[in-house]
Amino acid sequence: MPEKTKQERQTEIRELKKEYFRLIEENTPWEIKNNKLINLDEEGEFEFRLTKDLIEKLKLEEWLANYEKEAKVSTGGIRGPQNVLYPWDTRFPLNQMGIILATFGKALVLKDDIKDREIHKVVSSEVRYNSREYVELISRIEAAQGIYVHRPFKNELTSIWMVSFWVFMNGYDGGEYVTSSHAISSKIATKDLDSQGSQFLPEMSLRFIDKIKGILKEAKESPDGYVIKFSAKNDPLISDDFDGFDEYTEYLKKSVAKNVNINLIKEQARNGFRLMMEAVGGCASKAMLPVFEKLGINEVFDWHNIEEDSFFHGIGKVWRKNPETNKEEFFDYSCDFCLMEVIENAGIEYDLVDKPVGYVVLITDPDTDRLVIGQVESRDRAKIVKDLGLDYIEIDKEKIFTVYNPGYSFFLIMDYYMKQLKAEGVWENHPRFIVTTTPSPKIWDEWAEYNGIKVVTTPVGIKEIAHIVKKVEKQIINDDSKDVIVRDIYGGNINLGQEPRMVFGGEESGGMITGLEDMLVTKSGRKALAMRDKSAGESSVIATALAANLFKENKIISEYLGEIFRENRIKSVYYVRDDIVYYNESEPDPIKMKDAKLKGEIKRDKTDSFYLSIALAFRNNKITIEQAREVLSEAIPDLDFGKLETVKFTGDATFFQFDDNMFVQVRRSGTDAKMRGYGGGPDKEDCKNYLDKLLHFDGERGVKYKEIIPEEYKDDIYPLVQGLYKEYLYYGM
Repeated sequence: MPEKTKQERQTEIRELKKEYFRLIEENTPWEIKNNKLINLDEEGEFEFRLTKDLIEKLKLEEWLANYEKEAKVSTGGIRGPQNVLYPWDTRFPLNQMGIILATFGKALVLKDDIKDREIHKVVSSEVRYNSREYVELISRIEAAQGIYVHRPFKNELTSIWMVSFWVFMNGYDGGEYVTSSHAISSKIATKDLDSQGSQFLPEMSLRFIDKIKGILKEAKESPDGYVIKFSAKNDPLISDDFDGFDEYTEYLKKSVAKNVNINLIKEQARNGFRLMMEAVGGCASKAMLPVFEKLGINEVFDWHNIEEDSFFHGIGKVWRKNPETNKEEFFDYSCDFCLMEVIENAGIEYDLVDKPVGYVVLITDPDTDRLVIGQVESRDRAKIVKDLGLDYIEIDKEKIFTVYNPGYSFFLIMDYYMKQLKAEGVWENHPRFIVTTTPSPKIWDEWAEYNGIKVVTTPVGIKEIAHIVKKVEKQIINDDSKDVIVRDIYGGNINLGQEPRMVFGGEESGGMITGLEDMLVTKSGRKALAMRDKSAGESSVIATALAANLFKENKIISEYLGEIFRENRIKSVYYVRDDIVYYNESEPDPIKMKDAKLKGEIKRDKTDSFYLSIALAFRNNKITIEQAREVLSEAIPDLDFGKLETVKFTGDATFFQFDDNMFVQVRRSGTDAKMRGYGGGPDKEDCKNYLDKLLHFDGERGVKYKEIIPEEYKDDIYPLVQGLYKEYLYYGM
């Protein structure tokens, strides 16, 4: 049962929001509040002059050094906190001046690359604080550089996947999307997209960072500084000229929205089938509702938190005791529904009291690229749910809300999609494969092996999955009579057969895409097996069809999950996650936050580099598995490393494979002072124990480490990590 009533929680959210803004005001000096850099209210063209004095005053070189550091490891846009009330505050990693410089740098790179034709980009955003201002700023800088800017009709919000889709289908030269996915309300980023709608790889970001360095250098050396031009608001190069709904709907009809699924949903709607779409205050209503309407399935959805809100209706916001001051303070857990702390503080249970057992909830995030699934179940199934490895919260005395993290829900979706393709009679037309990331559940691998499906494993990030898809497409297009062979991150050459098709591409954090039977052809003649960015627009359609099918069969998801486990002889049924956050992301003072983050990064890297040095020394045959066990046993004596079979380098992290198919992966966050841990296997307590000990080890080097690990792996290991990653990345391109 919830500790608070719905009314009490709503009152608490209002107080939390008031405190959130009070802290920002309190920690922003007067001279910053009154030193607005750019006046976007100016209708006409104008210029901004960057001078040596301004660079020093705003500490832009220091800002750039930190920005570059993030760019080298970022997995989903260069993101960070901003001052949501005074976005020109350069004490924060993301700020108006930084966006100006980054946008101008990207424009210069494109103009270097494309000299003989027009340049076209798509620009849009979701609901985060200052998103619309950043969209206008980006649009006007690019237009002033002669770049054609395309935005949604009326400059409305849209999703990251629609921007990616529109870039790809129209053969544009890239896109910029203002978002920060499921992160806390204070964070923001620009997700930069290339000409195929894929998120930038790190070296793409480093190219425009080099341009920024040149801008700052010229501004300091020239007595006139450096001038950045802004176009007029109504510049003819800025066009609000698309929504993409017709085209995207037609795309979905080639895969997850075929007649069999749409007709099933409509049929069960007539029988009373309904489910909830949790929009978290993001752009889902703008991005997904029109697609559902065009498919004729919108009537089955009860929309929740549909109103756009940068505070995300208080989801994940709590009072939390500060151990240093012993006072209750504002804290934001984010709106990532893969985390139980978020689910427990989302208030979703209040609106499920009157919903029947079996009622399904689809939960997306602000930019609608991720999906988590939940379902109302009878309280007497609580033990069964736990035994399956699932989590739940209580609704009332009779019901619980079971949460299916993507490891489980995507497992059911890919199995359901496979069966549809078999029923359609097309499964045998092509060899099949899936693309997944190293920390994703081994349920997926076991399912694929049982069904004769090849698995290609990549580092973390949807852009990594898209990169593999591009490699597959390249080989098919070059010669479709040959077997397609791609290299995974572990160095294995995976033979996918002749003209293979992707069943599923996805990651444990909630992003997925499906493949097409017939290659898609864009306006420019480019061919593709799948889109380049994850989409809850896509995953929610097939999830709704799966829910409709279970409604028809009078089954709940947990029953079906148990059946599919048994049907596919799955052993590694448990999957666990844990994170260490080394600082308070909600700290309102940016100076304190920056200092705490830097200290946290030192702790993070001490642990991360300890494991990477073992993985790389083993990978390069400098130590044996017995020696790796010795080092680890000394470091963490509470664990039995006699069970350790191998240690793998995953491109950005360390993967420990134990016997009985148990694994643990430990990786540092690509965007923050965090360590992320993942584990899976047939014994949940074993998984949790090994994950907990490996993740929370402080990285202290012991005698065995100093004796066994070669010197070349003891110093700064990250240049070696980057070199090996790039070698993998460009192999086969």
